[in-house]
Amino acid sequence: MNETSNNTVIDERSDILETLAKHRHFLRFTTRDLTDEQAGQRTTASELCLGGLIKHVTSTERNWADFIQRGPAAMGDFKNMTEADFAKRADDFRMLPGDTLAGVLAAYEEVAAATDKLVADLPDLNASHPLPEAPWFEPGARWSARRVLLHIIAETAQHSGHADIIRESLDGAKSMG
Repeated sequence: MNETSNNTVIDERSDILETLAKHRHFLRFTTRDLTDEQAGQRTTASELCLGGLIKHVTSTERNWADFIQRGPAAMGDFKNMTEADFAKRADDFRMLPGDTLAGVLAAYEEVAAATDKLVADLPDLNASHPLPEAPWFEPGARWSARRVLLHIIAETAQHSGHADIIRESLDGAKSMG
């Protein structure tokens, strides 16, 4: 049976997109009415800031969407990462000179639109790739496109919660409640 003609799969894609949209909204909402300086401010014991969280979620979503399309080659070589590679990854968690909140949010919107198109156009949510070798992945594991999309949702939701705490610590504003 062609997957796109199957109502269950169509509903599943709609559910994935709707859930992603909801969590993306809450993450973006934490930055409402902030300056670039506030978006880069640390407000907890953590190194995290709101702009950096959005940069991280953007990078994570982009990389996992690329994994769906290209497999483990899209993720890079985790076994041979250098200190410079780790430093570059750490930059995803902070606002750097020249970063603006508007720019960070625009990049996130671009990635979100590309992921949404990918979800709509994927011929098969069951298509899978082996995960790259990394200490944090189970050796020999494979993830389907569906599993990757669920991971993107989980990452977005988790960091949306982090963002809510950071924002509340910044100026008392809350996303909910």
